[in-house]
Formats: sequence, structure tokens, C-alpha cells
Amino acid sequence: MKKLQNLTILVVLTVALVSCSDDTYSNIDPWGGGTPAGQGSNVTGDDLETFDISFDTSPLIESEEDPGYESEAAYDDYIEHSTFTRQVTVAYNGSSATVTGDTDGVDVTVDGAHVTVINGNKAMEFVLTGATSNGSFKSYSDYKFKLTLDGVEITNPTGAAINNQSHKRTFVELVSGTVSNLADGTTYSDVAGDEDCKACFFSEGQLIFGGAGTLNVTGNCKNGVCSDDYVRLRPGNVINVRALKSNGIKSNDGVFINGGVLNVSVSGTAAKGISSDALVEIDGGRTTIITIGDGEWDSDERDTNACAGIKADSIFTMNSGELYIKSTGTGGKGINGDQTVTFNGGTTKILTTGARYSYGSQHSSAKGIKGDGDVVVNGGSIIVRASGGEGSEGIESKSNLSINGGTVEVSSYDDAINVSNRGYKLSINDGRVYAYSATNDAIDSNGSIAIAGGTVIAVGASQPEGGLDSDNTAITIDGGVVIGLGGENSAVSTYSKQLTLVSGNQVSAGTVMAVTCGSNTVLTYKVPRTFSQMIISSPAMTSGGTWAITSGSSVSGGSTFHGLTTGGTASGGSSVASGTLTSTVTYSNTTSSGGMGGNPPGGWHP
Repeated sequence: MKKLQNLTILVVLTVALVSCSDDTYSNIDPWGGGTPAGQGSNVTGDDLETFDISFDTSPLIESEEDPGYESEAAYDDYIEHSTFTRQVTVAYNGSSATVTGDTDGVDVTVDGAHVTVINGNKAMEFVLTGATSNGSFKSYSDYKFKLTLDGVEITNPTGAAINNQSHKRTFVELVSGTVSNLADGTTYSDVAGDEDCKACFFSEGQLIFGGAGTLNVTGNCKNGVCSDDYVRLRPGNVINVRALKSNGIKSNDGVFINGGVLNVSVSGTAAKGISSDALVEIDGGRTTIITIGDGEWDSDERDTNACAGIKADSIFTMNSGELYIKSTGTGGKGINGDQTVTFNGGTTKILTTGARYSYGSQHSSAKGIKGDGDVVVNGGSIIVRASGGEGSEGIESKSNLSINGGTVEVSSYDDAINVSNRGYKLSINDGRVYAYSATNDAIDSNGSIAIAGGTVIAVGASQPEGGLDSDNTAITIDGGVVIGLGGENSAVSTYSKQLTLVSGNQVSAGTVMAVTCGSNTVLTYKVPRTFSQMIISSPAMTSGGTWAITSGSSVSGGSTFHGLTTGGTASGGSSVASGTLTSTVTYSNTTSSGGMGGNPPGGWHP
């Protein structure tokens, strides 16, 4: 059996951001104040329509499993498995720097407060301390090394604050109880030859952040933090990154968040909070990202480009932890993945408020979650509000979209949950889903819709929009509790395994509607808006049973989810309609829904 070592990282419960008397290199605090991340004005109830997102610098107390065997992929990224016995200290003092310690085998160059080290030794640790308004630290190393930031403050007016040209792994340790501040210049003029230097804190090799201190990074010219390999964040620290022109954190080979607190603010046009040419994986911690830049026309790609909280050119995976994203610029996205976007756990809250960005006939619309590949929800809590006007959608997949567990709550101006391309499937197999659209369909698929379990509430706009819209194919309902209302829903397939009632009987907005079958209460629902047609389906509906809809009922017991109560008992109210469930799909005061009139085309069978 694999041996797992539990590392419990205790961090201080309060953090004060350092303010120095010399404001040429003191940190500008963009993080303080405001509402804690993910909380809005209604923190005790349903806050889907009211929540806001802002930065929270308070640290977390987390535990972490240390990979027990060298064969495990992340084993070498744990500093506990390495030893650093030789130490060199760089002490900055305004316009100068002093280098002391075990410099044997280390070539050191000091020019004012600009320090360059060429390391040929194993087991080296470089400790940076003090402050400078015109300095830097540049490193070359043949081996992995440890870089300790001990309350250091570095501003480099002509380039990166830290420029690591080593292709080896670098462990960045933030000393407990300290705050380190890094800032680059608005232009870079001290880059040597063909060397890359893309950020205030740049590294050719892997960057692994650990320790229990705080790091503030301000990228005035390029990215805040960048690795041409990958970036990993471990529990214990607080990292605040502000990028004024480009991305907050950029990597070529991946971003892995195992824990800690990460706050990222980007304001540049089409800038990304976290941008990875490969994957992004979140396994803990609290990550908060705010983007405010507008979209742009990319003349090289001949396409529109917009901000995103997270942009993954490969896969995005959320396993645990907290993720909060807010985008306010035109065309802004919360999460934008080129391949599969997967949620297995954790809490995700996304707010987009930007309008559509247009360049001629080309457009980029705001989306909470956008996946060019499959979007898969297996667990966790996902809350999305996209309120920016035409094209603003909550969750969009250009491939298949499946919900297999967890809770998904979406409110949007345009479609709330959408599969945008024909030939793909939107499937709900378990979990709880609430989708509300102000002007369009709540759940819309340009391919097919199949519901096999869970709880689904889909509230669409007035005709011709609806709660459930499946283009050119009927909806298959094989299980779950389903309510879809709006102007017009798509047809429900008679091949479905669960009974469905399609009703055009009106119930006033704001009143509680009860649906019964025989002596059983199927569900009660507080109707949020005027509708023309409603789909109701539940395992509690039985063939040959007498159904009834009442208005103004009261309910006791059960569980409630966005106005829908299941498992309770209804009483009182006035009769709206009643009848007998005589077939798989029963219609009351309405004709067959839109779509394909009840059956899939061409004899198609799910």
C-alpha cells in the first residue's frame, strides 16, 4: 500500500501588506477591502442573482497529501524530497546589494542592486532580503535550486524583478510571516540577446511556490508570473498578482494549483488571469481572478480575442478547492478551454457582466464557462451569472455537455446552458440543475437533449423561447424530476421511459403551484415568471394516475431548490386543471410542443 504523508500547513490568520516609507518601491495594495470572495449581499439564502466577487487575502488552513513514491508524477515537486545545504544571501539596500554566504562554485556579478548568479552547484539556496527601487535578481543554474523570498522588495524599472534563465526546477519559498513585493518596469531594456523574459517574475524552468508567506507581484509591462515550463502552487502561502498589460500567470506546460490563496487582477485588453498553453488543474486552495479589459481583433489569427479568467489551450480540471472569477470587459469569459472542461468537485463561482465585443461582422460574446471540447460536470458546486446582454451565456459547449452530479446554477441574459453545434448531445444524468434565461432558452441544444436523472429546473423566456429547446430532435426524459417552462418547449419523445405532462394551463407568477398524481404530491413550485407552456416529469407520476395542478398551495416538508420542493406534502390552493396520465406524454391545454412533434426524426431512437 502506498504510504501517504499528511502535511498540515498552518499559516498565520491575518496578513498585513507591507507599506514602506520609500514609495518608489513600496507595494501598491490592490487587494484589500470589499466583500470576501464569492459573497454577495444575500449570503444566507439564494444569492444567484446578487452575488459579487472580490479579493480575499486571508490565508487558509489546509492539509496536503505528499506523494509517497518517486514514481508518482508530482513527487519531485515537493521540496520535502530535496535537500539544500549550501546558502547564499542577497541583501538589497536601496541602490546597492550585498552577496554573502557559500559562493564557492557560484559566479556572482553585482551592478548596483542588479545581481546575476551563475550556479554550478547542487543543493543551492539563494535567499533574497532587503529592498531596492532599481535592482533585480537574475539566475543561471545547471541544477534545481531553492529561491527563498524573505520579505524582499524588488522593483526593476528596466526589466524583470526576478529573471530565472535556468531550465531546472526552482522551489520558491515564501518565509512565514513575511511579505515580499516584486514589480517590473513599463518597458524592458535590459534583456540579453535572444533570452526570453516575459514577466515580472520569469522562469525558463518549473516554478513551485511553497512556504507560508505572502508574495505581491505587479506586472507593469508583460505577464505577472511566467514559466516556459509549468507553475505549481502549494498550500500555505498568499500570492497576489496584478498585471496591467498582459496575463497574470502564464505557462507553456501547465498550471497546477494544489492549495494556497491566489488573487489575480488583470486589466489589459484580451488579457488572461491564468493562461496555459497546456492544462490547468485545481486541487485545492482559494483562487480569485478579476479581469476588466475589453475584447480586441487579433489580426494574426484573423479572429476576435477577449479576456478570460482562465484560458487553457488543453484541458481544464477542477477537482477541489474554491474558484471565483469575475469578468467585466466586452466579450469576457470566466473559463475558456480548448479541449475538455471537467468539474469533479470544489466550489466555482463565475460572474460576467461585459457586453458583446464586435469587429465588423465578427463577434465575441461573454460566457461564464466555454469549452470547445466536452464540458463535463461530475460533482462540486457551479454558480454562474452572465448578465452582459446579447450573446451572454452561462455555460456553452461546442461539443457534448454532460452533468452527472453536483449542483449547477446558472442565470444568464441569453441561453443559460447551451450546446452550440449540431450533432452533439446535452445530457443530464444526476445532480441538481437550475437554469434561468432572461431573454432566451434556459437549456438549449442545437443537437439533442437527454435527461436520465437528477433535478432539473429550466426557466426560459416568452415565445418562441422556452425552458428546454432541442433543435430538430425531441427531448428524451428517462428519469429525474424535471420542470421546464417558458414560451414554447421542444417536444418530448414518446420513446422516453418516464411519464411527462405538458401543460399550457396558467399559474400566476409568484404563486406556489402544486402538482399531484393520485394521493401523492409530485412537486410544488413557486412560479418565477409568466409562462405559456410547462413540462413536468417525475418518477412519482404513474400511468393511469389522476394528475392535478393547483395554484396558491402551501407545502410542508421536503427539500427545496430554487422554488422547487420535492418530497413534501401540499395542501390548499385552487384547482387549475386535472386529468389522467394516459400515455408517455400527456398534453393539457396545449398542442404538441415544437421540435419534431413528439418523436425523433427518421425513426431515431435514443
